[in-house]
Amino acid sequence: MSANDPFIIAVPKGRILSEVGPLMACAGIEPEAEFHDESSRRLQFSTNDPELQIIRVRSFDTATFLAFGAAQMAVCGSDVLMEFDHPEIYSPVDLGIGLCRLSVAEPADLAANEDPRLWSHIRIATKYPNVTRCYFASRGVQAECIKLNGAMELAPRLGLCRRIVDLVQTGSTLEENGLVEVEKISEISSRLAINRTALKTRSGAVNRWVERFREATSATLSG
Repeated sequence: MSANDPFIIAVPKGRILSEVGPLMACAGIEPEAEFHDESSRRLQFSTNDPELQIIRVRSFDTATFLAFGAAQMAVCGSDVLMEFDHPEIYSPVDLGIGLCRLSVAEPADLAANEDPRLWSHIRIATKYPNVTRCYFASRGVQAECIKLNGAMELAPRLGLCRRIVDLVQTGSTLEENGLVEVEKISEISSRLAINRTALKTRSGAVNRWVERFREATSATLSG
């Protein structure tokens, strides 16, 4: 990608998008009107800056587009960044949005009768196998991970496994499915991440946008 190509920022679809919008506006980014149309099937949008374009992709794909240089900047959940741990990605700004936690959960009746400190081998359903294995390995526990992309709460009920690792915001979904949190792996938030090659080859644009988002985040949190 040359310096004359558009500067691309990748943002995640879903619940984070409504929180990203005010931050982008505070940073001076105004997407074209269709960007806000949830029924639109378009994925790439122009902005009020002729040199800046936005792509709207799945949350897990933000890191992939960024790591391989298809985007120069992205809004990525720290869960995604931890799972991929790609050396080409640098995340200098915590945006203070998308707040939740990555936790271990299991059926309430199971949690009432066992001590997680005694685990030695467990089977877990999760969208985060790398993070999960590393977390339990640090405790000397062998974690056998079953990769699922959704409907995590069904896994214990249908006998796929006894535990899950998933994002938790309020805990209501776990409760509705008879599950409880038993361990917190990490607090999660969305971060502004950049491609390291772009930081070298397009440093002016990268540093300008990083500073704008840093100022926007500070203004939003203090307001």
